[in-house]
Amino acid sequence: MDGGPSHVDIFDYKPALEKYNGKDPREVIGKLAPTQFDNIGKILKSPWEFKQRGQSGQWVSDLFPHIAQDDVIDEISMVKSMTSNFSEHTSANYFLHTGSGFQGRPSMGAWFGYGLGTENQNLPGFVVLNGGLIPPGGLDCFGSGFLPASYQGSVFLPQNEPVANIKPKENTVELQKNKLSLLSDLDSSSLEEMDFDPQVEAAIQNYETAYQMQTSVPELMDLTGESEAVKKSYGMDSGFKNTRTFGMQCLLARRLVERGVRFIELTCPGGNGDRWDQHGGLVDGHGKNCKSVDQPIAALIRDLRMLGMLDDTLVVWTGEFGRTPFAQGSNGRDHNPFGFTTWFAGGGIKPGVTVGATDDFGYKAVENRYEIHDLHATMLHLLGIEHTESTFRFGGRDMRLTEVFGHLIKEIL
Repeated sequence: MDGGPSHVDIFDYKPALEKYNGKDPREVIGKLAPTQFDNIGKILKSPWEFKQRGQSGQWVSDLFPHIAQDDVIDEISMVKSMTSNFSEHTSANYFLHTGSGFQGRPSMGAWFGYGLGTENQNLPGFVVLNGGLIPPGGLDCFGSGFLPASYQGSVFLPQNEPVANIKPKENTVELQKNKLSLLSDLDSSSLEEMDFDPQVEAAIQNYETAYQMQTSVPELMDLTGESEAVKKSYGMDSGFKNTRTFGMQCLLARRLVERGVRFIELTCPGGNGDRWDQHGGLVDGHGKNCKSVDQPIAALIRDLRMLGMLDDTLVVWTGEFGRTPFAQGSNGRDHNPFGFTTWFAGGGIKPGVTVGATDDFGYKAVENRYEIHDLHATMLHLLGIEHTESTFRFGGRDMRLTEVFGHLIKEIL
């Protein structure tokens, strides 16, 4: 959910925002850290109503009516004390995706593929379902860094042909096989001449995967086996284009999980212009963004549970940071890396748990504070990998996703 969803408008209910609405935050919160634009407005109450939902009693605003349903919200555990080291989109996205605020490091999807391997040789182990908006930082957010190139993310576009140049151009199957046989011989010779360089080996493997995808991707995209009721549950009949786009992404994510793809990231659907980054126009922008993802996410959780897949599939919802409890200008919020909400579902977590807390205004994490390295460590742990042991030798030392940091979020385990 790149751009920075506003936790104080969606999951982190703060009555103090109503009490002190219109007040100078420096008078009621105290000293404020610099923000992205350092344009500090007045305390801004949420325009949306909050209610406690489900048996778990988790607070959810009316921005998410589908996720707020009892059978969905009670599957979710929220960490309301997540923090980031960066308040600018590009560095914060690098940090979220790679554990470093600088480009060039392997993405978490690449690390998961490196640690878990693949269950399907006909599809990539790491797929990015791009709804139209790649996060700031670009494709480096999904790269393999110093890991072999075979672990990098493959970006699928939201269209009938999600992968460019995947269709064979040869007139006959025999002609294509002859070309591939020649290419295989040349690759083998080159690999031997280059002393079995792992980067060359990875490139060859990527070409082989691309060949297999000529049949596996069309099969993935063929939704004739999905009932109209299932498609409708994901919002694919919605009158709002972005709901249809994200609904397709969520359904494809489920189908990719069924086919053994290890790591899938869904990006925001295009069309809103500024993702979740509402420095202005909060009501319109967050309203559209929530409408885009609410129904599809709820359907994905229900679908995974119904198919008996939720316990083995970890769903994570997060932005790179949250937003401030005070206004930027009059009708927006600035970036806030000091405390925001991330949530988990499935994957063996304890459902319905609330972990940590921000202060009375939702400005800073004050209870059970966690950071992005802890998010990564916990994700790895839930998928059977101890983060301290998942290393790759590079530059003279053992590198890992969590660097020398990372603690498990034990409250959800």
